[in-house]
Amino acid sequence: MRLLLLTLLFIAAAGNGLAQHRQPKPVVKDSLSSDVFIDLVEKTLFDYYGEIANLPNSETIFNDLEKETRDDISDQEICERIKAMNELSEFKFDCNAITVEAIKTFIRTRKSFVRICMGRSSLYFDMYEEYLHKYELPKNLKYLSVIESALSPQIKSRAGALGLWQFMYGTGKLYGLKDNSYFDERMDPRKATDAACRYLKKLHDIYNDWNLALAAYNAGPGNINRAIRRAGGKVSYWAVRPFLPKETQQYVPRFIAATYLFVYAKQHGVTAAPSAYRYYQLDTMCLKKGVRMNTISDLIGWGADSIRYFNPVYKGTYIPKTEPNQCITGPLTYIGRLVSLEDSLYKMTNDIDKIEDNNTLDPDNIYPLNTTEVYELHTVKSGETLTNIAAKYNVSLTLIKQENNLTTNTVKVGQELKIPRKVISSVQTTGIEIQTFVDTVYFDTLVERIHVVQRNENMDVISKIHGVSKDSIIKWNGLKDEWINIGQKLSVFKIEQIYRLEQNTAPVNTSVPNAAQQPKPAIPKPAVPAASKPQYHVVRSGELFNRIAGKYNLTQAQLQKLNPNVNPNRIAVGQKLRVK
Repeated sequence: MRLLLLTLLFIAAAGNGLAQHRQPKPVVKDSLSSDVFIDLVEKTLFDYYGEIANLPNSETIFNDLEKETRDDISDQEICERIKAMNELSEFKFDCNAITVEAIKTFIRTRKSFVRICMGRSSLYFDMYEEYLHKYELPKNLKYLSVIESALSPQIKSRAGALGLWQFMYGTGKLYGLKDNSYFDERMDPRKATDAACRYLKKLHDIYNDWNLALAAYNAGPGNINRAIRRAGGKVSYWAVRPFLPKETQQYVPRFIAATYLFVYAKQHGVTAAPSAYRYYQLDTMCLKKGVRMNTISDLIGWGADSIRYFNPVYKGTYIPKTEPNQCITGPLTYIGRLVSLEDSLYKMTNDIDKIEDNNTLDPDNIYPLNTTEVYELHTVKSGETLTNIAAKYNVSLTLIKQENNLTTNTVKVGQELKIPRKVISSVQTTGIEIQTFVDTVYFDTLVERIHVVQRNENMDVISKIHGVSKDSIIKWNGLKDEWINIGQKLSVFKIEQIYRLEQNTAPVNTSVPNAAQQPKPAIPKPAVPAASKPQYHVVRSGELFNRIAGKYNLTQAQLQKLNPNVNPNRIAVGQKLRVK
């Protein structure tokens, strides 16, 4: 009997120990910091400083941005204000040590970030509210975009999330956001906002709790469901929070902090950074044909950089013809002028203006009659490299190697290289013969490809498939090691060769009687531009050499020519590149 009792006590003790051992434990440590969010804050400040650096009142803006805020508010007063926010919202804004600390962190160290976002909000918040009202969602959701993207439609995370609402490629596609060579609708403010509202509404329908819905927006429903299981089935953000990824642990507290500071900005002495335009000062026009931004700029004097700023959805300067039509947004004055000159815009968009972003001629509309290639001989001098020579002549490295049967980039002093330079051609369009002196500019461009990891694939296999190094794939995708999963999407960048024709034209109207007897005008010589002061671009986090070139309407070869001692594959954050 005694032995039986001891045995039962032992089993009970073991059972208690087993039950204790099986108690759920947090899978990650709690943290008030986040590398992802710190990246966003730093990039926001860096970009904004670059935007205002050349303004005459930049010093005043800098000082206002760094101006001290009132941070002597007690925890009790913060909690009282959060309670007041709850009374006017469907959200349950919890006041606890974590949210109070998040709010104080924003007040002490994120004041410049908040001021910049407040300035940008004048372009987006009214539009956000239209869609939130359409889907019957709380207006406070507009503040989610602050911690997602700092209200910057072109910002891209390490993981590849893009746009104001930071959609991953797969999620964006699921919600109807298209991505092709010309545009990525994750960067379209309106379409991305509509998609975000639909996604948030679905997440709330699943969890019936806004805090969990927001956490799922950040980490994905799979992570939230696992956290609920590890928390013993409790369906509450604060109950599952210890079991969430570190980034998601701070996601809801940061959202509460951003909402609090926007609502009580005045009480803390936080004012919005200057903003050139507000939402009500913008208008939209849809285009019946494909046009180039430079054509719009030439017609109405609206700068191409400004067009791209207001229309971040377009990857380049060409706006394609699609069904339904593509649209552009901009200040009322420019859009009004463009609407009144719409016919002129399409007339200016002639056959050569329809050259797409890759700058190849459209064979359906333009065809060459006579073509003669011209080569120049270049003798390699001391200190010259093949890259520098290619940049000097605006010709791609690949093409020079092909024309000279080179298998490596090594050249010797005194070696003669054949450089393909120019084409003299006639281009025939309806009723008009255009005699053209053409510079054929070949150049390499960096193109992003998405590789979906298949079964039995590892980093060695993928690197061989695409002909790139494993280290490059790891760096491009922000990976810590070679560990990858089936179905994971990896960005792979490859060099592809494209060309464009830089031309001076002298049109002769062949549809007019006796046009053949008319003397053909001499080919005009290109105007020599007046000397201008060099301009520079400071490299920002995540920027690539070819993207910087496109920003300033340069080819990669032209940017290389302006920076002959720079390796395009090894540019660093903070490095200065000459762009003019």
